[in-house]
Amino acid sequence: MELHEKLEILTAAAKYDVSCSSSGSNRGNEGGIGNASRGGICHSWTSDGRCLSLLKILLSNRCIYSCSYCINSADNEVPRTSFTPEEVANLTLNFYRRNYIEGLFLSSAVEKSPTYTMERLYRTARILREEEGFYGYIHLKAIPGADYAAIRKAGEYADRVSVNIELPSEKSLNKLAPGKNKEAILGPMKKIGNDISSNEKERKRSGRGKFVPAGQSTQMIVGASPEPDSHIMDLSESLYDNFNMKRVYYSAFVPVRENQNLPGIADPPLLREHRLYQADWLIRRYNFETAELFNGEEENLDYRLDPKAIWALNHPEFFPVEVNAATYDELIRVPGLGSKSASRILKAGRHGSVDYDFLKEIGVVLKRGKFFLTCKGEYRGGLEFRPEKVREKLLRASGKKLEEKQLPLFEPNQFSEKDEDAGTDPLLAAVSGSGTNL
Repeated sequence: MELHEKLEILTAAAKYDVSCSSSGSNRGNEGGIGNASRGGICHSWTSDGRCLSLLKILLSNRCIYSCSYCINSADNEVPRTSFTPEEVANLTLNFYRRNYIEGLFLSSAVEKSPTYTMERLYRTARILREEEGFYGYIHLKAIPGADYAAIRKAGEYADRVSVNIELPSEKSLNKLAPGKNKEAILGPMKKIGNDISSNEKERKRSGRGKFVPAGQSTQMIVGASPEPDSHIMDLSESLYDNFNMKRVYYSAFVPVRENQNLPGIADPPLLREHRLYQADWLIRRYNFETAELFNGEEENLDYRLDPKAIWALNHPEFFPVEVNAATYDELIRVPGLGSKSASRILKAGRHGSVDYDFLKEIGVVLKRGKFFLTCKGEYRGGLEFRPEKVREKLLRASGKKLEEKQLPLFEPNQFSEKDEDAGTDPLLAAVSGSGTNL
């Protein structure tokens, strides 16, 4: 098969993996080409606002597993091919020199065996680093079930690695991906997290240490299985707390093939994915806990408004907040006001009171924030703070229907059976530290 044909097949096959982001790597250039600290993920945004790109491909789409949701499943009839490590290295260098990309995101189906596949991923990165002197960004997929020695070697060359957890519960994993198991996924994930911590200590002590400097990430598919949002966010929070996870990515289930175990939907649940990302951001950056985002018996987010606004409406005792008297932690919980705005308010407050003009100038979204704050005692959200009226105004502004019940999460009969064990799922127990040792 010609190289361009391989490229067409294996780039298309890689598009469903979203566990990638800007690098955040501190890997230096030691006389070669490229700079990992300036590299990132294809058409993604870095923390300073730059849009970056990379070559995102599979090493192979020849897979030994038959996962119900995957386009590359062994029982799915698609064209199959594989790159050699040398071919991927040459493609990366040629694309980089033409300024098409700033790095490489390399994943793979499991060809022959997990360790065989991991060794080929490692060899690709070694060729780029040692033989070609490439110091651009490299993100490698760590293959569940592979010998950890191969993953550890790959981590010496990669800026970021990711082990995809795929599904939010062990029951769903057994049902939709019968060739995989939680121990094969969580085992290397835990070891990578521990090695990242050790590497960071070594780097601070001696200036050396190159193991996965941009951290590890993972991906969960949402909508292919019946776990509620609360279960998904509990799992993510535990991964951040116990596995040294940099990012958890949420991928709306895309119906790429028919299978009796999959929900019968026409379109991916993109709004649900979006709200999960917003909830994730509140946990990672705004000091929220998962339990705060779900009110009473509700196990799913209300998709009509963002999670911070829903939390604020459910906790009227905290609002409105007087910005000139509030702490940082109080300010970042105000809808429409972010961490940078909170820091600027506190800095300006050292020299005098801030006003509404200042809030607008620093980027506070006053069309939402005005309902939850006062400035020098002035409230611009109406005559008084009344959550039910504020909710109506926010819903009207967002263009959503003013209905009392929550939008349905799944269509009727989307799943053949209800997941009754979500609350005691062994996967969640293992990640949260209450299960068996890994």
